[in-house]
Amino acid sequence: MSGITLSGLTKRYGSDVLAVDEVDLQIESGEFVTLVGPSGCGKTTTLRTIAGFETPTGGTVRIGGRNVTDAPPYERNTGMVFQDFALFPHMTVHENVAYGMEAEGGYTQAEIDDRVEEMLDLVELPGFGNRYPDQLSGGQQQRIALARALAPEPDALLLDEPLASLDKKLREQMQVELRRIQEEIGITTVFVTHNQEEALTMSDRLAVMNEGRFEQVGPPGEVYDRPNSRFVADFIGTANIFESSVAGVENGYATVDSEGTAIEAVAGGGVQPGDDVSVIVRPERFRFASEAAESDAGHAENVFEGEITFKRHLGSSVESRLETVDGRELVVAHRSGLHEHEPGDSVTVSVDADDCRLVTR
Repeated sequence: MSGITLSGLTKRYGSDVLAVDEVDLQIESGEFVTLVGPSGCGKTTTLRTIAGFETPTGGTVRIGGRNVTDAPPYERNTGMVFQDFALFPHMTVHENVAYGMEAEGGYTQAEIDDRVEEMLDLVELPGFGNRYPDQLSGGQQQRIALARALAPEPDALLLDEPLASLDKKLREQMQVELRRIQEEIGITTVFVTHNQEEALTMSDRLAVMNEGRFEQVGPPGEVYDRPNSRFVADFIGTANIFESSVAGVENGYATVDSEGTAIEAVAGGGVQPGDDVSVIVRPERFRFASEAAESDAGHAENVFEGEITFKRHLGSSVESRLETVDGRELVVAHRSGLHEHEPGDSVTVSVDADDCRLVTR
């Protein structure tokens, strides 16, 4: 397998639209990297440029150390799965999976037949070779599209929102299956999605895109727990964001003033008194008063009082909206069954300064 290197990659459409803006990214061999961001951020354009379906305005694309910037798609040895699967409806499953090998040439019929059976076993659909795409469920079609992409043994696998058309339960099942297959064969994979939960679930690393640039690249836990910008915090997961200014910094912690409310937070590098900052708190970091009394406090406790205005069950967790006495709205999450608070209840919640992340604005 081969790694992928993007150096100064740029893509313009005409003189007005800058879709990808001089991005750099090193994807290691066998790594699963997800490009995630809102619609129009440049993630699909970046993927299509790696695949050779778009010609970059500037910069280079290397796959396995080979410069393929100007090479057509068929010379890049990549496999691609599209959002609509793009299976040939007039071909059987066997013929669909074999298509890439037959188009590439150099294989005997016996080699093709053996490889098709191997791929059908890999995607756990043995014996489906004689069926047609319209005889398959959405999840089965997705697996066949994946088998077709992998059959010619590409150096890299490129996935353009291949799970977007599936229902939620099937989508979650296919997330597990797709990652299992990727890990089993160890192929370098670039995955595009706008679904933050999907990106966090599946990836070795995330590359969060905004307006054609990478805002942050890192492991899912790092991006979620230590966002380096307000945009990343707001886009990846749910975040409580306090717009503030730094009143003081001491021993790695900052005291900030957020519309008259003092909050202590981890300072981060280079923060100075007077700086305009955003304090980021994830919903699950809050504790209700009864919980806080039983826990070990961190550097300091930030305490908020208010009334629950809305509550929703999310299966294993519960999310509540809390209007504080000074008019703020907080989102607080906890494990299902842990608390019995209902809308209208007055509550007190707290969060450790260690769980408050500060980013400059």
